[in-house]
Amino acid sequence: MARGPHAPLFSTRNVWYPHRGTGTQIERTTLTSRSVNSDGANSSIDPAPARLTVGIVSAGRVGSALGVALERAGHVVFGVAAISDASVHRARTRLPEAEVLPIEQIAQRSELLLLAVPDAELAGLVRGLASANVVRPGTIVVHTSGANGVAILEPLTKQGALGLAIHPAMTFTGHDEDIARLANACFGVTAADEVGYAIAQALVIEMGGEPVRVEEDQRSLYHAALAHGSNHLVTVIVDAVAALRESLSGPGLLGQPLVDDQPGGLPERLLAPLASAALDNALRRGQAALTGPVARGDVDAVAAHLAALAQVDDRLAEAYRANSLRTAELAETDPALLELLAKEGH
Repeated sequence: MARGPHAPLFSTRNVWYPHRGTGTQIERTTLTSRSVNSDGANSSIDPAPARLTVGIVSAGRVGSALGVALERAGHVVFGVAAISDASVHRARTRLPEAEVLPIEQIAQRSELLLLAVPDAELAGLVRGLASANVVRPGTIVVHTSGANGVAILEPLTKQGALGLAIHPAMTFTGHDEDIARLANACFGVTAADEVGYAIAQALVIEMGGEPVRVEEDQRSLYHAALAHGSNHLVTVIVDAVAALRESLSGPGLLGQPLVDDQPGGLPERLLAPLASAALDNALRRGQAALTGPVARGDVDAVAAHLAALAQVDDRLAEAYRANSLRTAELAETDPALLELLAKEGH
């Protein structure tokens, strides 16, 4: 039977969670998540009261969105750390029942402590919490860094915490769509043992996502792949829109507004269906989705592209050359085109 977008991959019954109210021992409980039969069909939804008290550091785009998802799953977000005005606003609007508290108080009271801080700040935060000895043994400590596994949590796991890496493979803007997108997102999860993986998987399913196991020594490669496929996609689109603006400058057709530098204009409307179709084809058909002059080995067209782009911005032309070279290698296209693109880079 085909699995629906929100159906879990496995039964989430009888996963170990810290006993509520102590954070010092492990007790077998029943989850509120869906459970499934061996054929993948939903068999039931197990009702249960909220199980974990959750503290979040901090109420940024990621932390506040995951906080909402955890609350919807029945957990209680009691407190968040928020320093900037934007974080305080997100905390009060997205998690109105939670108090804005100092980090130490959040750590002391949490059964599930969610560390949703930038990658560069995570190690220092973990060391500081361990030095202050404010995380109780048995606390589930989850970080959301894509680049790190559970080794970075070692100062806390040595003190008895259960460390998990749960990274939502999604971009966050700080707007309402962040929460809705979690329901269709995969989460890269890493744990030290099978008990940890079971808890991580259960938490992800409760938040509406799909858990994907990532081994500790593969986190950097996993994160690099996601950055390459998402962050660099934005760069390519922004560059393409800039070139389109230049090519469309001047008088438009009757009744058509002039092209300006505001987003959502004619260049974006021109590119959107083409880019959307290309992305869909790439995800569904892989390398067979390659089209265009580079894939065809059209040396003259590519040379003309490079010259035209160089007149707008040399950096834009260089980015096009680098991407074209990789495309030509994938397509195993005309050797003359490969030679042209390789020469252009020197």
